[in-house]
Amino acid sequence: MAVGKIIFYEERDFQGRSHECMSDCADLHSYFNRCNSIRVESGCFVVYEHPNYTGHQYFLKRGEYSDCQRMMGFSDTIRSCRMIPAYQGSYKMRLYPHADMSGQMMELMDDCPNIMDRFQMSDFNSCHVMDGHWLMYDQANYRGRMYYLRPGQYRKFSDWGGMGPRVGSIKRITEFN
Repeated sequence: MAVGKIIFYEERDFQGRSHECMSDCADLHSYFNRCNSIRVESGCFVVYEHPNYTGHQYFLKRGEYSDCQRMMGFSDTIRSCRMIPAYQGSYKMRLYPHADMSGQMMELMDDCPNIMDRFQMSDFNSCHVMDGHWLMYDQANYRGRMYYLRPGQYRKFSDWGGMGPRVGSIKRITEFN
């Protein structure tokens, strides 16, 4: 199994104090004060603005992010990260208009750039990720605030970190280099 590796740097251009991470970390606060550049040497990660995988989320695949604020628009506050495990298999997600997986179920097995066009609705209060790892966006065409969903049940939109039930687009995470 491939192992992911991410390195956080306090300053831009990979300068200053750094911290290496090869797995999930719920609280990075003790390792650095701020984060202005990131290098993902292998794997894919989601970094979070707050501890315990909360706040704004940012998906990072292998590469160099020399100025995070300018390149991706996120603040210098990164407080937790989650490694996305490599996955090969089918993808399936069920979306529900009401909390606790109730109401008319809608199913996805592939990317969907516009939820409203596909299902004639865009407010979903719960979902069940049956297979695969997904990125959900609050706007169409994979824009706006992003949320990482791994297999499991999300009984209300706040379970995936959502500020509301609006879902604009969803895509599968298929690259794990």
